[in-house]
Amino acid sequence: MASPGRIFGQAASAGFAHGPVHLARRQGRAYVAKSTPERELQALQLAVEAAAGEIASAMSQLSGDAADILEFHLAMLEDGSFSATAAEAIGAGATAYDAWKAALDAEIESYQASGDAYFKARSADLSDIRDTVLSVLTGDTAHAIRPGAIHVDEDIAPSRFLAHDWSKGGGLALRKGSVTSHVAMLARARGVPMIVGIGDSAIEDAAEALLDAQSGELLVSPYPAQIADFNDRRTASQAQQREADALAPHPAITRDGESVQVLVNIADPGDVDRISVDHVDGIGLMRTEFLFGGDRGLPDEEMQLAAYRKVLDWAGGKPVTIRTIDAGGDKPIEGYTIAEDNSFLGVRGIRLSLAKPEIFRVQIRALLRAAPHGSLKVMLPMVSVPGEIDAARAMFAKEAADLASADVIHQMPEIGIMVEVPSVAITPARFAAAAFFSIGSNDLTQYVLAASRDNARLSALGSADDPAVLSLIANVASFGKARAIETSLCGDAASDPEMIGLLLGTGLRRFSVAPARVAVIKAAVRLWSGEGSVK
Repeated sequence: MASPGRIFGQAASAGFAHGPVHLARRQGRAYVAKSTPERELQALQLAVEAAAGEIASAMSQLSGDAADILEFHLAMLEDGSFSATAAEAIGAGATAYDAWKAALDAEIESYQASGDAYFKARSADLSDIRDTVLSVLTGDTAHAIRPGAIHVDEDIAPSRFLAHDWSKGGGLALRKGSVTSHVAMLARARGVPMIVGIGDSAIEDAAEALLDAQSGELLVSPYPAQIADFNDRRTASQAQQREADALAPHPAITRDGESVQVLVNIADPGDVDRISVDHVDGIGLMRTEFLFGGDRGLPDEEMQLAAYRKVLDWAGGKPVTIRTIDAGGDKPIEGYTIAEDNSFLGVRGIRLSLAKPEIFRVQIRALLRAAPHGSLKVMLPMVSVPGEIDAARAMFAKEAADLASADVIHQMPEIGIMVEVPSVAITPARFAAAAFFSIGSNDLTQYVLAASRDNARLSALGSADDPAVLSLIANVASFGKARAIETSLCGDAASDPEMIGLLLGTGLRRFSVAPARVAVIKAAVRLWSGEGSVK
């Protein structure tokens, strides 16, 4: 018998959760007005201080890109401009609640109306800041996700996800959302079960629920037989995970005896502190965008060099592939990216680096100086024409010559490219000058299927298992094998054990995955026998 509360969505981060529903509340407790403007102003000041303390406490547990997201919140609160605007309204007779809400709503509307992708992306963060302070003012703690609960919401900002302690269990079921969103990536990295696209189904707050983020299903008020079946599947999954974890230090070898390399993706040097180097074959993708965010501004050469050296030292001679800054699209950076109507098809990735050579040169010099300290490879993102490789190489050569003239120790690393634009995947022979290929399945999928990865309504189209996408991946893998050009895949598809058989069938034998998925991907490789290859 089907449960009346059986709801389907898309699996965004695998796992199981059993707990009460925590339904997002848009309207909290009523605010109790104070007797005088002075008391209203004092209430606002105390609420802002409490909110700032809450954010600072969450930041202390994080590092890198995660901490940078909350750093923006803290900086906006400590800036004082919103408080000053609200104080004026309070002086004119408004309550602290209404004054703060009006001040933030006006700024949010301005951000959303901006043509700058950076400000559009930050509007969700401002909403978080607004709601956190309003919750303190009303004494309503419902904005906080209850420990162990399954949070049901339209969507959730990365900052709110990061502020919650997921170690006590629970999961996410979003009415909208996307499997390629930043929150989905964070959930996968931290092993938090998450499904998206469940729609407007009526769900009762605090109802018992089962979240199966393997199959993309949410069961609300389940029957006893469904709970028993869920527990069986979860127990089996946990046993498989324990078995995979036990074998994580061992190489990934298929049933046919083929060796497959499993590397790891990182977004911050601090990530390596939580990864055993013995479990991976190196780093297949180190993102560098984290260095360019927050209030630090654009990073100087020494700051970048220190970050790259930390990771190379950790790798102990294993390969480390560092991607030059991949900004633009859904990754705007204040003071660097360019406001555009269609940012995904605009000046992003290597296009932006070449358009701002004074900034790119700083990164190049740091990479050249880091190269002698390990097995460094450099990857160029969003390459679409061969001339972009030539232009980047020319800049590397020029900076290397300048370092040599100054007697600065350096070394020229291998320079490869991301394969995420159809022009590269269709005609890889034109890009044979690259030292290696690394397929970015997220962007390749969105460009092949004309389905924006940040549009929740199109999330069902954003799957790398589409035959057109797999055919292009096989084309690149085949060319790389024929020309002895190392070819790997570092997109989200590599972290999905259900995709591994298909990807191995395309000819790929090198994957870079999310840290939390290393063991299960190795386990999936060991089950593959080499049948059904894509031709």
